[in-house]
Amino acid sequence: MPTGVALRDPREQLFAAAERVLLRDGPNALTSRAVTDEASVAKGVLHRHFADFDAFLAELVLDRIGRLDERALRRSAGTGTVTDNLTAALTGVFGPVAVAIVGLVTFRDGLRARLRQAGLAGIPLLAQASAMIAAYLAAERDLGRIAADADVDTLALTLIGSAHLLFAGGDTPPAEVEVRKIVAAVVTNAG
Repeated sequence: MPTGVALRDPREQLFAAAERVLLRDGPNALTSRAVTDEASVAKGVLHRHFADFDAFLAELVLDRIGRLDERALRRSAGTGTVTDNLTAALTGVFGPVAVAIVGLVTFRDGLRARLRQAGLAGIPLLAQASAMIAAYLAAERDLGRIAADADVDTLALTLIGSAHLLFAGGDTPPAEVEVRKIVAAVVTNAG
């Protein structure tokens, strides 16, 4: 690997490389060497920016959680239909990278420990998505578009769990109609 070549955004370059390895080869193949080879950088680049590989993976997870667009979903409250808004949100949350990251978190004990140290419990991406859905449902409840007594936290967990099973269950993402069917069943019981 050449030395002395400045990298524009080494963190993002390494994150993108990790995602490609994760999607192509799975969590078992995700090593610091695989990431730096995929990014075409020296192995030292990763260790210059992160304390160790689990710190790198924890930052990757935190970065991807930060990309969830909670405000966009919340702003959609009162527009369109609740089912359409939730279907779009769940389809966005459970892209291939997110599904792979959930698998990675469950696969690596050191990563889970690092995420717990950062104050995140459980599977952080799923927990954040659940909170996002619950906040949206609370806004819809306040607007009278779902029942006033709807338990938005339980509805959010139901939607996240069901969607995760649907998206993680195959080699290709489910059709939108499949996601909509689950959302409609849950939302119908909330209205």
